[in-house]
Amino acid sequence: MPATVLEARALLLDMDGTLVNSDAVVERCWRRWATAQGLDPVAALEVVHGRQGYATMAALLPDRPMEQNYAENRIMLAEETADTEGVVPVGGAPAFMASIAALPHALVTSADEALAQARMTAAALPMPETRVTAEMVGASKPDPEGFLKGAAELGFDPADCIVFEDSEAGIAAGRAAGMRVVGVGPRAAALAPDVHVEDLTRLRVEAGADGSIRLLVDAA
Repeated sequence: MPATVLEARALLLDMDGTLVNSDAVVERCWRRWATAQGLDPVAALEVVHGRQGYATMAALLPDRPMEQNYAENRIMLAEETADTEGVVPVGGAPAFMASIAALPHALVTSADEALAQARMTAAALPMPETRVTAEMVGASKPDPEGFLKGAAELGFDPADCIVFEDSEAGIAAGRAAGMRVVGVGPRAAALAPDVHVEDLTRLRVEAGADGSIRLLVDAA
């Protein structure tokens, strides 16, 4: 089957589940938190991916004061930052990051700066110079603020950007920002992104002389 070709001017990359497989850490930390709250850990993990921690807590405990969620989110971020056991790159991520190093791209993650640095370092991936981390936005994914800010930082219109995401919240944020979405990994398969790949080995990137980016996506 021929490759799907998408053209863009800039790429906006989620981190967890898209570039870095951090599921082991996420599950350890959030199972512990859910159990302490008397919640079903399995049900809690259905909500976690893609969101900032306080937003997950608000979704799971809607009657709790938001200030308590913010306070516990700070604790959760510190725990996740200190725990990098099992953090590895998503398949194909090192080669993919090398292929886009000279092209306009940004990291747009629900992690804060410290957690993003810890996980990208643990996965031995280069940290993009342009990034939008949790402390830079007022609203968590699925709000599009992070992706819109990433596009603005790079100097491109939303329609000229392609988002790479793995989660329901992240794909919804990319769509709400008016961007096309490449869904990466098993979580994204059922969420109808513009194209879906099992991992980043399925992607090839070509740079046009006019500054355009051609993304060739092999069928999953």
